[in-house]
Amino acid sequence: MDSEAILGLAQYEITNIDGDGGTVRIWARYTGPVACPDCSSEQLRSKGRYQRTLRHETWGMRHVFLILEAHKWLCRACGRYFRQQFPGILKWQRATERFRRMIFFRHWDGISRRRLGQREGIGAATVERWFQWVLERLASERTNSLCPAVLGIDEHFFSRRHGYATTFCDLRNHRVYDVVLGRSEASLEGFFHSLEGKHLVRVVCIDLAPNYRALVRKHFPNARIVADRFHVIRLVNHHFLNCWRDLDAVGSKNRGLLSLMRRHRHNLRPDQFEKLTAYFRSQPALGGDLPVQTAAVLLASEEASDAQTMRGSDPAIAPGHR
Repeated sequence: MDSEAILGLAQYEITNIDGDGGTVRIWARYTGPVACPDCSSEQLRSKGRYQRTLRHETWGMRHVFLILEAHKWLCRACGRYFRQQFPGILKWQRATERFRRMIFFRHWDGISRRRLGQREGIGAATVERWFQWVLERLASERTNSLCPAVLGIDEHFFSRRHGYATTFCDLRNHRVYDVVLGRSEASLEGFFHSLEGKHLVRVVCIDLAPNYRALVRKHFPNARIVADRFHVIRLVNHHFLNCWRDLDAVGSKNRGLLSLMRRHRHNLRPDQFEKLTAYFRSQPALGGDLPVQTAAVLLASEEASDAQTMRGSDPAIAPGHR
C-alpha cells in the first residue's frame, strides 16, 4: 500500500484502515530514521510505546484521524530520554500540518470561521489561529526568497488613509512578489535594502516615473530597464490628442472620431479606416493621410522593439510577458 499517496506524508507505513459513518481511522507507524535531538546519535533503546491520535486531511465529507505508534526513547550515548517526533507533525499538536493547511485554504476560499469550525469539529478560534500560523509561514518563505530575475514595478491607489502602494511582480512566473505601502523614494528605500539577490535581477519593467528609474539604477546595477509599453503608448496618445485639439478644436470634440483615433489600425473595420483617412485628407494641417500610416508604423515598431528588448535580455521571456 502506497502510504505516501494516501497520507501525503513520506516514510510512514499504514498498518490498518477502519471507518464507520463519517469517520475514518488510519493506523500507521513511522519507518524513517530516529536520532537523539541533543547528540544526533542513533544508538537508542525503546522505553515504551504509546499512541498519538491526530486529525488529518478530510476525505470528502468524512473526518480522518491518524493514529500513530510512537516510542519513548533512551539515548545510550548521552543518556537523555525523549519522545519520538514525526515529520509533518509539530510538537504538542493534535493535528497534522496538512490538516492545518487544508483549513487555511478553505478559509482563504471564503468559508467563514464558524461554518468551517462546525464542519470540521474544531473551534472558530482554532481556525483563526491556524490561518494566522500558515500566513506567517508563507510570509517567512517569501521574505527569505531571492528577488525574481524579471521584476515588474508599478504603483496603485491603496486607500485614503494609506495613500498609494507599490506592487512588485515576478513577471516570469506571473505572480505578485510583494506589496509595499508608499511610492516615494524614502518609503521604498528600506524595502530595497532588505531584498536578497538583487544582483540576480536581469530585467526591471517600470513606468515612466523618474523616482522608480533612479531607485532601479541604484539597487539593481546589473538589470536592464524596460519601459512599460502601455505607459509609453499612453504618453504618445496624450500628446497626440493635445496636438489634435490645437489644430482642430471642433473635430477633436467629435466622439466618433475620438474613438477611432484611440484604436489600433488592426482594430479598424474597412469603413472606419476609410472614414478616418477621409478626415485626415480634409485636414491638411494634420498632414493628409500620413498620420494614419505613421501611427500604425509607430505602434508596430514599438511592439516589436519592446518584445526584442525583453527577449534579448532573457531568452526565456515570451512576448506576452511585456
